[in-house]
Amino acid sequence: MSDQDHEGIRLQKVLAQAGVASRRAAEEMIAGGRVEVNGELVIHQGRRVDPEHDEIRVDGSRIPTARRHVYYVLNKPRGVVSTMEDPEGRPCLADLEGVPRHERLFHVGRLDTETEGLILLTNDGEFGHRLSHPSYKVLKTYLADVEGRVDAKVMRRLEKGLTLDDGPVRPDKVRLVQATDEHSLVEVSLHEGRNRIVRRMMDSVAHPVRRLSRTAIGPVRVGRLGVGDMRRLTGEELGKLYDLVGL
Repeated sequence: MSDQDHEGIRLQKVLAQAGVASRRAAEEMIAGGRVEVNGELVIHQGRRVDPEHDEIRVDGSRIPTARRHVYYVLNKPRGVVSTMEDPEGRPCLADLEGVPRHERLFHVGRLDTETEGLILLTNDGEFGHRLSHPSYKVLKTYLADVEGRVDAKVMRRLEKGLTLDDGPVRPDKVRLVQATDEHSLVEVSLHEGRNRIVRRMMDSVAHPVRRLSRTAIGPVRVGRLGVGDMRRLTGEELGKLYDLVGL
């Protein structure tokens, strides 16, 4: 009998293909009671799984195993339109060096042209839809360089929430990073993605944004990823995002 048949694929092979460990090390993980499939602790080495549908965890962490899709994180530069092509001929995501041309990718969420920072690219439609939907409350974190000194009174207004022309908004978290008489750095985290939401929030408290960057999407952080650079999501990042959006 081949390793893959109508009953699925051996669990240790799936773990090895996911980059978790070698087959031998995966067998030791199973023997050590560290692996769960669909919430059930696996204790036998012969367990077969469906990597497309079964939920596999090692030490409680979700292990993405399906390989039909690709997932990238890109640090979008200022001046680039958040589309894969632009009828007006402006620089867009597909023009950036390193973005694969042969994969039918789309972007998850948007950043306005003058905002830089993290944006996800994938060919997984369901993942993209859920990640963009506010009901899953995936936090996006921004660093706003704004005009003037932001004081404690303004921070309280932001924390309490504001009413904009298209309805109320209350950030999940705001933090004053730095303040001088000329400008301030404010970190804003929120789980909704209305158009230019952070810029409009700061306009409403009389501290217009000078420069804006998205620094995190859920567990995915910009880290040392250079502006204009991209990389694949790590298995840990993807596993956490799967959990956040119920996949």
